[in-house]
Amino acid sequence: MNTSPSPAAAVPAESWWRVPQMWLVVGGPLLVVVASLITAFIAVNYADPVLDKAVFERDRQAALALQGKARDAALIQLQPAHQARNHAASPVVPGQER
Repeated sequence: MNTSPSPAAAVPAESWWRVPQMWLVVGGPLLVVVASLITAFIAVNYADPVLDKAVFERDRQAALALQGKARDAALIQLQPAHQARNHAASPVVPGQER
């Protein structure tokens, strides 16, 4: 009969919270969950208000009137976002071909 101790009996049992590899496995997902809860809290409590288009147009007309350009207000149109972005990124002004 073999009386040598087994490898499992030679190593004393350690508590699960004292094993560093366990914190690597559990710590990452736990950190992501905490960060997502904080992000959700910020998004719910500090949401931007929805803008009313009628109020925006009224304020725009008032600003144009203060600048003395009320007669041209019907001709001035806001550019779509992708056109304004592309214009800001390029040095070429639309309508001025070289």
